[in-house]
Amino acid sequence: MRSLVLELALAVRERVLPMLGEHSAREHGERAAGGDVTFEIDRVAEELVAAFLAEHAEGVAFYSEDRGLVEPAGAARWVLVVDPVDGTRPALAGLESCCVSVAAAALPEGWSPEDPASGPTMGDVSVGCVVEIPSGTTFLAERGAGLVEGPPVRLSPNARLERMFWSYGFRGRPARALCEVLAELIDASSVGGGSFDLGSASFDMTRLLTGQLDAYVEPSTRIVEEVPGMRAEFERIGGGAVLTNSPYDLAAAALCLTEAGAIVTDAHGESLARRPLLGSSAEFQMSCVASANPGLHELVLAEIETGMQRLRDRVAR
Repeated sequence: MRSLVLELALAVRERVLPMLGEHSAREHGERAAGGDVTFEIDRVAEELVAAFLAEHAEGVAFYSEDRGLVEPAGAARWVLVVDPVDGTRPALAGLESCCVSVAAAALPEGWSPEDPASGPTMGDVSVGCVVEIPSGTTFLAERGAGLVEGPPVRLSPNARLERMFWSYGFRGRPARALCEVLAELIDASSVGGGSFDLGSASFDMTRLLTGQLDAYVEPSTRIVEEVPGMRAEFERIGGGAVLTNSPYDLAAAALCLTEAGAIVTDAHGESLARRPLLGSSAEFQMSCVASANPGLHELVLAEIETGMQRLRDRVAR
């Protein structure tokens, strides 16, 4: 399964690499299963995934951003969760922050696609692979075996918010609400550190492994679930869909980080392990905070709590 995951990720990268920065790749298609816009580069990548697995992976189902769950002709024993182009918009702009993300999990006995609760969870992911499309740099992890391929791990020891280099994402999120929650973190780090929207959760999270960033902070699902009126705001921005992080955004990168010793939780500080793996609608989406060390993680979570209350107070006025 490790070989299959890696070979698929590299095949997708090879197929879409010539499309980076090309305006023809920006053509819109139908909406993806999760509600996001599908661009031509996404369509081409999804076709490659389907063709590759049909040829090389008998008995393997896959769940992708655009197609949702695709089952093989026979009984499936494994499922791959694939985001063929994580960071579509940076890819279309020809920027470096775009990746192929592939994660693998065994399907539980008695699993049924009609019963999401019977399916695998984030904690069942056994192999995760993130490949940077422009450079080909590869991060490959196997549960219990660590990061088995990738650059040297350089987790930051920084535990000071004012020196934090970190990232977040605005795609499909209402800017005023998200900024209210993150405001103090942005202000604290704006001079002695740095904050970035790089457009790809997988790229953001793997920057912790390279030592380029200290944290990745994504509280949007908490905002949707806990603040009155915010689901409607997210749906307004997302063209009728809530567009935060789905399992296919996080599954591979989360395994790479945890196997390398980083901290990955939701925005409450709870493990993602019990979250369902197969789904992309609002009920499957999840917040995420990833940090290079426990001390910084606790500080970031505390700031999110304060920011959430600040947003509640603003909405209540």
